[in-house]
Amino acid sequence: MAVNTHQDGKLRIERLSGSLGAEITGIPLTAAGPAEAGRLRELLREHLVLFLPGQHLDPDQHVAFGRLFGELESHPNLDLRSERPEFFQLHARGGQGGIADEWHSDLSCADEPSVLSILQMAKCPKVGGDTLWANMYRAYETLSPAMREFCEGLSALHDADPHGHSERTAIHPVVRVHPETGRKSLFVNEHFTRRIVELSHQESDALLGFLVRWATSPRFTVRYRWTAGTIAIWDNRCTQHHVLDDFEGDRLIQRVTVMGDHPKPAAPSRWDPYIAPLSAASRHDRQLSNHLRDRAEPRGGASR
Repeated sequence: MAVNTHQDGKLRIERLSGSLGAEITGIPLTAAGPAEAGRLRELLREHLVLFLPGQHLDPDQHVAFGRLFGELESHPNLDLRSERPEFFQLHARGGQGGIADEWHSDLSCADEPSVLSILQMAKCPKVGGDTLWANMYRAYETLSPAMREFCEGLSALHDADPHGHSERTAIHPVVRVHPETGRKSLFVNEHFTRRIVELSHQESDALLGFLVRWATSPRFTVRYRWTAGTIAIWDNRCTQHHVLDDFEGDRLIQRVTVMGDHPKPAAPSRWDPYIAPLSAASRHDRQLSNHLRDRAEPRGGASR
């Protein structure tokens, strides 16, 4: 029988669902160093998203903790005019404002997407505003063998249109290999992914629609109810997440982001990008055509 909670030295680790997520207590992040970061990395590989309540980091402490995991970068698409470029806040009030209420992996629209996100819930409503995460390893592994093999030969176009920059595009594999665990996972999401590159736009709509729905099936998810001062750390290479816009009052999040991911395809593409012959329907291929023209993108793999 699986154990839900166990003690690991000073750490108390509680699993939150069968698919992913653990709440960790017994580690004050204000005093964390490389050793503590290394242990959290091990737990992150196992649980994919970690929650550490009662931390209440100030911005400088938050940035210092984030740097233990890698180089931090400012948000590439949002001009937040922060005195600390790598640290940003999103404020929502009464269900309006900075609410990431579509499933996504942070900044999959970038050539080198986010590796990890480290978020603090600075202020949260009494009810609502929970966040869900989904396990993309399981989403891939529970596909049929035929679908897994087909998807491994495909790549997808992502863009920053949700941030007002539809011209900022990147191509990444539909199925990627995690550089630390070697496991395969789905890497498409409803927020940033626009098109399966090797398929016609009609075929892409059908397959991509299925994959984004499949990837967020309830059995792959965990739902977390926030308390102020909780830190969450998640791996964007094998998860995606979604905020529930069902709250009243204030919700203020603070985040730093470890960037520099290089999505590795599970297999090389077996097909060239598909652009239909010129017709009235060519508008559906325009964004992909522009990306390929601007980047001279070789088939398959991630953009560089």
